[in-house]
Amino acid sequence: MDKGTQIDNSFIYLQDIRLSLRSEVEDVKILKGINFSANKGETISVVGPSGAGKTSLMMLLGGLEKPTSGTIRIAEEDLQSMNEDDLTLFRQQHIGIVFQNFHLIPTMTALENVAVPLEFMHDKQAFTKAKQVLEQVGLSHRFSHYPSQLSGGEQQRVALARAFVTEPHLLLADEPTGNLDVETGNTVIDLLFDLAKDKGTTLIMVTHDNALAKRCDRIVNIQDGIFV
Repeated sequence: MDKGTQIDNSFIYLQDIRLSLRSEVEDVKILKGINFSANKGETISVVGPSGAGKTSLMMLLGGLEKPTSGTIRIAEEDLQSMNEDDLTLFRQQHIGIVFQNFHLIPTMTALENVAVPLEFMHDKQAFTKAKQVLEQVGLSHRFSHYPSQLSGGEQQRVALARAFVTEPHLLLADEPTGNLDVETGNTVIDLLFDLAKDKGTTLIMVTHDNALAKRCDRIVNIQDGIFV
């Protein structure tokens, strides 16, 4: 398969991705030539030791960081050619992100937190859609609660609802159960996979949990900035 065909057929396509960060002494090489592709609707776990480059890879896929060199294409769009405004719009239209630390807005209710991405897109149905997704994750009784009034598991379910409310084509999850106990984490992960399957969303998830990694269609292992 030639490169052109691979780009056309792959929902995500990374070619020779390198990322270096400047320091006072010398450039620190974080990613050292990543080649990767994923199909629409595929679930993929990214595993590897701390400091291997997993989170940096997720930042690049989310358009939150630009590589030093290489090609990133998602949904047939070249992220390298986009400016910050273009990347923001692209994220709104295509990407949902779930972090380990929830990142909810403390002064907003659960409903308001979930509606925020749609409000940025000037969607007049923002709150109606937010209610529907919160109901899907079992939080219809928590619409008016603030993050401080919610348990860790409930906060992560709100974060999931917020990530899925725009019906993203790609969901990036960085250690989504890292701050949860085992039982609560399993509940959240079941919801994550159910929502991804229901929406046909491509899921890429960083995890240290081998059992969780094995639930994905594919596992990729990153060590010292390269896939092994």
